Amino acid sequence: MASWNFENAQQNISWPYGVGVARGDVPKMSNIDKFGKLPSSTTSHQTIWDGGGVYAYPSSAIAMTVTSAAGATDNGVEVTLIGLDTNYEPLEETVTLAGTGTATTTGEFLRIFRAFVSNGQASTDDIGITNGGVTYAAIVEEYQQTLMAIYTVPKGKRAYLVAANISVEKAQEVEALLMVRVSGGVMRAQGLVTTYATPFQRVWQIPPVFNEKTDIEIRASAGATTAISAGFELLLENK
Repeated sequence: MASWNFENAQQNISWPYGVGVARGDVPKMSNIDKFGKLPSSTTSHQTIWDGGGVYAYPSSAIAMTVTSAAGATDNGVEVTLIGLDTNYEPLEETVTLAGTGTATTTGEFLRIFRAFVSNGQASTDDIGITNGGVTYAAIVEEYQQTLMAIYTVPKGKRAYLVAANISVEKAQEVEALLMVRVSGGVMRAQGLVTTYATPFQRVWQIPPVFNEKTDIEIRASAGATTAISAGFELLLENK
């Protein structure tokens, strides 16, 4: 395993390269870990995320309405949304659910790829993050955050895919796709795995490289209804 060395007059410390990245000690580099769960698969490919079906991306930056299925019971729950604005710059906003269990962001999201309950009050039911009747993220009450194997490379970044994984809840055959869309392009498969009831993980020796504004997601199908989980890890480089 590669390591990152630090020296001073007193000591020489060596630890795995990834620890140095996580600490912020490697110049221009950071990381993102994306993981998701498809609660109920079909024989057609679906995106690995809480909402089911093939994920729909916003066509323009929009405000998001955050709604708890528990309504007023979840008054006071804080939810943090993380994504990108209309310029593909990072955008993060925290909203507090009001008396009806809803809140709307002031910021407008072109992409949203993570949301979570961020205060000490847990939601008592599922939370939808929507606009115009379309769900762009969902928080299942059991997890208190989104589970979505979806990411878009921010402006000014370059992403290196270093690892990916997939597993299935039941003994079923699974086909998984790494789907990628460059800016102005279409979603196309840039990786494919078939497995039967066995978790699969790949670590790239020579990683695929994705430029800014690239959408990345994992899709999968199964021979019969089952839950599928998947994820991927990226190194992000400041261009």
